[in-house]
Amino acid sequence: MNTIIFDVDDTLYDQAMSFKNTCKRMIDKSFTEKELDELYIISRKYSDSLFDKCEAGEMSVQEMHIRRVTDAFEEVGITVSTGKAIEFQEAYVEEQQKIFLFDEVVELLDFLHKQGKQLAILTNGSEGHQSMKIKQLNLSRWIPDEHTFISGAIGYAKPTQEVFRIIEDKLQLDRATTVYVGDSFANDMVGAKQAGWNAVWMNHRKREMPENTVVPDKVVYNAEELLKLFGGK
Repeated sequence: MNTIIFDVDDTLYDQAMSFKNTCKRMIDKSFTEKELDELYIISRKYSDSLFDKCEAGEMSVQEMHIRRVTDAFEEVGITVSTGKAIEFQEAYVEEQQKIFLFDEVVELLDFLHKQGKQLAILTNGSEGHQSMKIKQLNLSRWIPDEHTFISGAIGYAKPTQEVFRIIEDKLQLDRATTVYVGDSFANDMVGAKQAGWNAVWMNHRKREMPENTVVPDKVVYNAEELLKLFGGK
């Protein structure tokens, strides 16, 4: 593969850690690890569905932030007020300023960069928020700013085909030798395969593959497997 494009959240780093720390800090310090794992999966479900509504102009960004907290906790029988949800979001942003890459991802990016591969980032979210995380992860060590694509800046979000076509044009890439790596099946795998790209599912949350949909070219279950897949170890 000549071009490798990565999602950011929960692909290059452990997004659950920020969420779990915020839950313990803002909601209940006595959560068990199993409860936090379940809460994280639930929260991602609401985050994805509400993000789509926000992109469609059906709700504001702040309403999305509030609802993804209140709805997720309501599902497990915990009532969170609007004010508390806003505080949760603020604390979550603070926790995300402490994120770091998986060790194997650092090795992988070093390896691919030395091989002269064309590397890029494609992530959904607001330009300011995603840029903050990209800077915190210091991804510019391997990936130039002009190869960083954020849905909030582009005007289109995964899995819509427009965002993939824009990147194809900007990077002059060959679909047959391009691979996209991401954790979200609906956004990353469906979007990339429908665009005609190769796709690697970073399924370290061990989610079940939806039926009657696209099939990723490869599935890996942790960052070590991802490193081995590309021959970096």
